[in-house]
Amino acid sequence: MASFISVRNLRKRYGDFTALKDVSLDVHEGEFLALLGPSGCGKTTLLRSIAGFIDGLQGEILLDGKSMRYLQPNQRPVNTVFQNYALFPHLTVGENVAYGPRRNGQKKAAAAKLADESLATVGMKDFKDRYPSQLSGGQQQRVALARAIANRPKVLLLDEPLGALDLKLRKRMQIELKTLQQSLGMTFIFVTHDQEEALVMADRIAVMEAGEIVQIGTGREIYHNPASRYVADFIGDANLLECREIDGHLVAAGGAVKVERSEADRTAAKAIYLLRPEAIRVSPYESSSDSESLSVAGLIRDVVFVGNSTRLIVNVNDTEFVCQFPSAATGTQYAPGQNVFLTWAKDAGQVLSR
Repeated sequence: MASFISVRNLRKRYGDFTALKDVSLDVHEGEFLALLGPSGCGKTTLLRSIAGFIDGLQGEILLDGKSMRYLQPNQRPVNTVFQNYALFPHLTVGENVAYGPRRNGQKKAAAAKLADESLATVGMKDFKDRYPSQLSGGQQQRVALARAIANRPKVLLLDEPLGALDLKLRKRMQIELKTLQQSLGMTFIFVTHDQEEALVMADRIAVMEAGEIVQIGTGREIYHNPASRYVADFIGDANLLECREIDGHLVAAGGAVKVERSEADRTAAKAIYLLRPEAIRVSPYESSSDSESLSVAGLIRDVVFVGNSTRLIVNVNDTEFVCQFPSAATGTQYAPGQNVFLTWAKDAGQVLSR
């Protein structure tokens, strides 16, 4: 598939600090791409570079085959939605949304029509005569989105736009944003530090660390086949167990977990065993022997009820295991201090580099 947005060897320094290190990225037309990573990893710098807000860049940015190098932000076929909405408080909702088309030379009637269409797309047409101060946070966010799409940009850039919303509203807006993107067929690039948000919305996720993209792929690919310990730890919950070599095998948890050397593609000195919490079956009884499974005995240190799921913290040879299962999945009541057995399929775990 041809690239709609091509970022090539993008570099940006702030004094002695390198914010972007030779970043290259291809985004497909109509794709929802998430830039995911912790604060300071370069994701917002990359987004703002595409928008044209960053000076002193090295490298190249192409949009639909055309260089953006010498174009100012208002000359690029992109619009940006920020976390703080940035609505004009003295203008009505309709006037806020029509502002962009008016600035782009549309006559008042044509701009108002575009505003109405955009507000209808986000379900806010009935609020066009209100002022931003008369809206809730979620409603203001919808207006900010309507204002961004009113200009009919080729690309919509979103810089953590849901960060200021409460949890329930944020989850609802995640679904609405994805639905909006699909209905518009527009290319979205979304910055977030919330891995669940990225998994819910994005077609692909680019995980960033220290100014570099360390892995890019679908949420399923990154979750089940992380390229490194960093990615595994950042995407979802993970048991990451240090390995060492005993009698030609890799072992973890004080020797309780044995990993065949053939499963590792790196030396034992650098091996980490990854096991997702939901892959572990917990039982108060020892499982029957099975060549396809691994089983260890442990002691429950803590039980955490999280509504629809329950999380157990289990000590195995002074190594902490996190196990998670649906709260309704078992009638067994677990408690701290209880002896249990943990079992999982051998192919559920994988060996990573440090």
